[in-house]
Amino acid sequence: MAIFAIGDLHLSLGTDKPMDVFPGWEGYLPKLERSWRALVAPEDTVVLAGDTSWAMNLPDTRADFSFLQGLPGQKWLLKGNHDYWWTTARKMQNFLQENGFDSLHILHNNACVVQGTALCGTRGWPFDDAAAQGEKLMAREAGRLRMSLQAGRAAEQRIAFLHYPPVYPGASAQEIVDVLQECGVTECYYGHLHGRSIRFAVQGEMEGIRYKLISADSLGFCPYKIR
Repeated sequence: MAIFAIGDLHLSLGTDKPMDVFPGWEGYLPKLERSWRALVAPEDTVVLAGDTSWAMNLPDTRADFSFLQGLPGQKWLLKGNHDYWWTTARKMQNFLQENGFDSLHILHNNACVVQGTALCGTRGWPFDDAAAQGEKLMAREAGRLRMSLQAGRAAEQRIAFLHYPPVYPGASAQEIVDVLQECGVTECYYGHLHGRSIRFAVQGEMEGIRYKLISADSLGFCPYKIR
């Protein structure tokens, strides 16, 4: 059983917000499906690191979730900044169950353990939001990351997934990084960055943690194999 990750699919099969209008995204959905089917087996696990669907509410995700349901593997979804459909874990789990989306799961204040490896994560928050509300949200996201990592503490190893980058050139979301270091995380994968921003992504090892960008366009719309 392999573990894959990819973020920022920005699916819009149930809404009128095609990503093909952006440079580099032309025909991305067939590319994504081809590479996914070529790499991912039914017994594999794929973490989707946020911004999965452009839907504005949960019922409108059906077309996008049906597409994901038809792809191989078990998928674990994080919240991204554009996942406006995101609601409570209970409501989302009930929705998935009622619609037969049994290969889709929510990664939120919990962990998924695959052969001794715990997959943990949360959305995160921009490091440069200095407003009082931003500080509150950062603290909340750090707490959710800690909760997720604690949920996977019995596993041999824990891997962290975030939507927002926890590190930037010359800066970092220190509250998030502190939790990663506190919990002994050595691998962290994140999304959110697109287009020209990809070149500025911090990738590689920094203070004992290896970071990698996994936004869909940075990967050429090909799920990244972690294990």
